[in-house]
Amino acid sequence: MTWIKIVPFSDDPALAKAREMQQQLYPPEYGNPAIPSPGGESIVASHSLIPDALYHAFAAYGVLLSPDLPLSRRQHEMIATVVSATNRCFF
Repeated sequence: MTWIKIVPFSDDPALAKAREMQQQLYPPEYGNPAIPSPGGESIVASHSLIPDALYHAFAAYGVLLSPDLPLSRRQHEMIATVVSATNRCFF
């Protein structure tokens, strides 16, 4: 749950477009979260006040997940888990 104001994606066309463009960079299996966020809030939603920042921050990660790179999905998940644990991040 974020403690800052978030803008619903349906309320801002620029925000919805930034999210859509960002999501297109992720492999298809990342399309639906395994554990949905309560109330639809997520780390992505916490960037909703600045659509350009949302796109660029998450697009970078999406490019790093490219199946054209030499890492497997399992390796991507392992790296993400270690980084999250190191940062004491619960998600």
